[in-house]
Amino acid sequence: MIRKFFSILTCNLFLVSNTVQASELKNDGDYVMILHGIARSNKHMQKLATYLQKDGFDVINLSYPSTTHTIEDLTEIINKEISQKTTKDKRIHFIGYSMGGLMVRALIHKYNYKNLGRVVQLAPPNQGSEVADFVKNFWPYKKIFGPAGQQLITDQSALKHLFGEVNYELGIIAGNATIDPISSVIIPGENDGKVAVERTKLEGMKDHVVVSASHTFFPSNKEVQNQTLYFLKNGNFKH
Repeated sequence: MIRKFFSILTCNLFLVSNTVQASELKNDGDYVMILHGIARSNKHMQKLATYLQKDGFDVINLSYPSTTHTIEDLTEIINKEISQKTTKDKRIHFIGYSMGGLMVRALIHKYNYKNLGRVVQLAPPNQGSEVADFVKNFWPYKKIFGPAGQQLITDQSALKHLFGEVNYELGIIAGNATIDPISSVIIPGENDGKVAVERTKLEGMKDHVVVSASHTFFPSNKEVQNQTLYFLKNGNFKH
């Protein structure tokens, strides 16, 4: 009975989607590289990708094996994709949802992209998540979310070398709506059902905004999409 409870809780943390191919664009706009969260695929980010495409951005909506590698190993896998799909004559902006936001930080720190534009994190566990603390030792969580899932805990001391300082234009969008009463009991303060608002923040960020959105449906939320586009264009959010 206990195993069944935690299996349901774990599966509800980050629902798994099927992998789809990213859309191909033929325009001269800046690149926007989108990275999904753990146990997701680029399908989960497609509405946001389409929204940005309509504004003229050359959107690359990647899928990566988020549940079978550590964050450090994933940077190498993702950077190979970036190198194959981009050229250095256009700026490249990054959008990272949930763990994808951590991936963006690790990529920028490791590869120091010379054509880096602006960065938007969507509901990122920059200071970890109390939910990950709670379930990290349960076998369903370990099985579903793999090694990277163990790196989403609130003790981020072992990961500091991966991320470095924020010396780029970073905007962070946090959510304060939840549809998960169990997780919200675990998380103190305002939260989106997976990540506390306070744990999304980073020293050096240029702007931070809180929207009424739950973690699971964050990328398809209209206000999240509007604020993301606004930051890419202006370097700040609309308050």
